[in-house]
Amino acid sequence: MTGGRDKLAELLRRAGLEIVGDRRTEEVLPPRAAWRPVISFEAEPTVTVPIDRTDLVAEFNAQWHTLAVKHSIIGEDGVFLIDVAGNWTGCAPRRWTRVRLTAQWDLAGVLGERPGQPEFITLSTDGNTLLGATTEEREVWLVAVDQVRERQEAAAQGKAQESPEERAAAWASLLQGPGPAGRLGELWAHGLALNPSTPDDIRAGLLGLSHVVVWSQLPTAVVEAAIAHPEWKVRQLLAEAQPNITAEQWARLILGEQRSGRRWILTMIAADRHAELTETAYEQLATDSSARVREETARLPGLPLRIVTALAADPDPAVRAAACPRAWPHLGSPARRKLMGDLYGKVRIEALLQHHQDHRMPRSVFDSEDLNDRAVKTCRLERDLAEHLARHGDPTQRCSLAGNPNLDPDLVALLAQDPDENVRSVVATRPDLTEEQRAGIDIDFDPGIHCHPLDWVITLHDDPDAMRRLAASSHPLVRRSVARAKRLPPDVIELLARDEDRVVQLFLAESCDDAPAGMLLEVWQWWTGSLSTPNRPHGHPNFPRHGLLRYAEDPNPRMRQLAIDDPESTPELVERFSRDTEAEVRLRAATDPRLTAASAVRMLDDPHEHIRHAAAMHPQLPARVLVQLLRDTDTAQAAAQHPTLPVAVMEQMIQWFQPPTSATPRP
Repeated sequence: MTGGRDKLAELLRRAGLEIVGDRRTEEVLPPRAAWRPVISFEAEPTVTVPIDRTDLVAEFNAQWHTLAVKHSIIGEDGVFLIDVAGNWTGCAPRRWTRVRLTAQWDLAGVLGERPGQPEFITLSTDGNTLLGATTEEREVWLVAVDQVRERQEAAAQGKAQESPEERAAAWASLLQGPGPAGRLGELWAHGLALNPSTPDDIRAGLLGLSHVVVWSQLPTAVVEAAIAHPEWKVRQLLAEAQPNITAEQWARLILGEQRSGRRWILTMIAADRHAELTETAYEQLATDSSARVREETARLPGLPLRIVTALAADPDPAVRAAACPRAWPHLGSPARRKLMGDLYGKVRIEALLQHHQDHRMPRSVFDSEDLNDRAVKTCRLERDLAEHLARHGDPTQRCSLAGNPNLDPDLVALLAQDPDENVRSVVATRPDLTEEQRAGIDIDFDPGIHCHPLDWVITLHDDPDAMRRLAASSHPLVRRSVARAKRLPPDVIELLARDEDRVVQLFLAESCDDAPAGMLLEVWQWWTGSLSTPNRPHGHPNFPRHGLLRYAEDPNPRMRQLAIDDPESTPELVERFSRDTEAEVRLRAATDPRLTAASAVRMLDDPHEHIRHAAAMHPQLPARVLVQLLRDTDTAQAAAQHPTLPVAVMEQMIQWFQPPTSATPRP
């Protein structure tokens, strides 16, 4: 919410505050937690100023400054932290702003809905002293809180103690009174959808309430409920996201739609996801009244050949064009000639592209049709056309030609000396080059560029001799592609583990079961995990598990946190790490089941949101704390994912915001 932050910055400037540095996450109590002792029912003012005083603003400012100096809110450099009431960050976590007073400062006159009604909190930069301002009915209060960390520890210790009777009473209190309203109910639904302990019947009841529910693999009963769900958005999202849909379920999902537009959307999704359908479904979709449905049907991977070839003769040209590439190898000469002479250019082009996979394309054909770069990249070209493109084509054409597998060796050599580096780069990854030829091509490879493994290298992953040869390639992309193999010979592993390109080591850590322990440990120091392989390198079976206690005092937090993984580590080490100065070490402690309930409660007020989320999932949390988290929109979703949430409580939660069942058929 950049606009909100900009408005806050302007407000602080009007209050005579100079913003110091950037808005980083301060390693202190987060603002939302710091507000609690100021606005709670138990709060007692340190100083009050009557709201009817004529000099209210001046008096309040003077009192605030006196207390701020007395309690060391203002540091020796004049810097302190401030948070102003109001929604300045939207859904993003609130952050402190570092500020310093200027000569013309006025907090009481600016930091509130109107002059003389201030609502803000200030904190010392060490996080141990707090001074809050809030406006009551007849007075303006200043609330000073010292020894913040000690109070935080004591409060956590008190909340951590819970008897079985108190636990039962806490859950009962959640189920009393009106249910959650608006955003809170939505967050509960999302959290229950993500909770692995949620039973199937409750998960099915979340359909239509949370889009999250269909993203994880669902049991058959829940998939069936989604297929029969009356809301179109639920059925569409099921098709887009659910990994566990059988061929028979796909068939019922698509064919159950009465509207052709929806059948088209679901068929397109099924084709994109390479889904298998039943033969009956293929037949019905191939004869669907909608040409758009038949066009997407031609892309379904399991389509029988007799249906593919039939669609190549469909009355609609878009369907014929879509079916042509797959049908072509199975068509007779008359059918092929008919497609190459089709009245519609799109059909003709698809047929010509297929024909010239086996027959060289003359320049006359290339110039007569809008064949674009697909022809240059994939078709067999007559010598004069290929040479013309190599010498006189534009850079895009030459790039496409450089990847053509049918190109004569002398033209490959010519393009290897092309003035355009993009052209030379394409040539450098051709499979038909020797490694000496590849090394002789002048390219400037950007190691930071996002890249995909080379398909031709992947096909050689099971060839040990090819892997040895390619692992010594001068081209980083070739070596990176080798590193994606699941298994590799020991000598290849040894070579790649010492590669100067860090991405080669990373890919080896992510993909290869033979990656060595030493290299995995090195990669761990600079890589935190990707979306595709979030548990690597730490989750690799060869990652070291023993002898890690020696890192407990390591200055590098990446290494220090590993000490907890050692089988000889202790609960005391977990507790110590829960107070570490580095956030990632505290995060590792927050996920350890040995963490005490008191520390889990304390870490709910960690400066960093991801640590607070981890703490909210800790199995040691008392029920009364979980109930408080469930009632707060900032923490409700995480709390609804908690592993100890009783099923009876889940059932009550979903009953509160589940709409009444309806017998109305789906539209």
